[in-house]
Amino acid sequence: MNKPLSNNTAALKKINIDLVKASLKNLEYGTKSSIAQATGLSVATCGNILKELLVTGEVLEVSHEESSGGRPARRFKYNENYGFVGCIYISLKNNARWVNYKVTNLKGEKIEEDIITSDNITYEVIDSFINQLTQKYTNILAIGIGIPGVVYEGVIGICDIPELSNINLGERLKEKYKIEVTIENDMNLTVYGIYKRHEKETSVAVVTFIENSFPGSGIIIDGNILKGSTKFAGEVSFLPFDLSREEQLKHLHNKEQFIPLAAKTLISLIAIINPQIIVLTGGLCKPEYVDNIYNNCLQIIPKEHIPNISYIEDIHNDYMQGLLSTTLESLAYHGTLMLKQN
Repeated sequence: MNKPLSNNTAALKKINIDLVKASLKNLEYGTKSSIAQATGLSVATCGNILKELLVTGEVLEVSHEESSGGRPARRFKYNENYGFVGCIYISLKNNARWVNYKVTNLKGEKIEEDIITSDNITYEVIDSFINQLTQKYTNILAIGIGIPGVVYEGVIGICDIPELSNINLGERLKEKYKIEVTIENDMNLTVYGIYKRHEKETSVAVVTFIENSFPGSGIIIDGNILKGSTKFAGEVSFLPFDLSREEQLKHLHNKEQFIPLAAKTLISLIAIINPQIIVLTGGLCKPEYVDNIYNNCLQIIPKEHIPNISYIEDIHNDYMQGLLSTTLESLAYHGTLMLKQN
């Protein structure tokens, strides 16, 4: 029984265009033949796509390849400055609100980066900041925003910055600026950045313990971020510690009580997801605690199942890398091809 593709010509074309662009991004330059070889597409298909991308300016033609006797092949390169992306993450430290931002080209190369503080972080503050960026860089194609809270379908739920709770940030910004907008939880972005640094490890978890806040976790299993059905995965402060929320917060701020509580959190993660790496971070955790936390885990979990446990004091680079990767990926086509049964 034949299963022809139905209503998928446009979707297939978008997928092929992404393949060609991804191939060129990884090359100094490419010819139709080398791009066809890299993508698995026909030379004719690559030629047609390159022709369209030349018109838009997303691909540039460079000098011809040196001839070996025949007609020299045309060479193409990706125009990384065809557009830009803006990455912004909001953080809370020492009761101050921080806006960390970075603007890059389409290859992720930095154009501008800085950190600013604000007394309040509201929708209006974020909107005003994005408005400034889009006026300065008129060809921003996507914005990514990291939030210290639960994000479900662009709506912020439980959040360390109360003024952002229950705001449909994603939809409002998309509607206003007509560009791709990605809103994501800070721990998911951080673990994605760490995952990008550890290409051989496919299952990674990061747990953060921040002053005056409840702990959170980001989890990657087999290369995929674990978000859960309502994006609640990783909210480890809701584990059954037999403590009230107030008691848990007090224990976290006491070294003698922090270590066993942190170990219970890791034991739960190890038993459920069995990661290769667990990274601890946040001001409540210290490098010298890692061995004691490991030994506490060893009392419950057999040694062969305990992952590499490490500590990172400053997660900025990993957080921003995860945010940048996610924002750039938002520009790729994410549709699926559907088969119609005859």
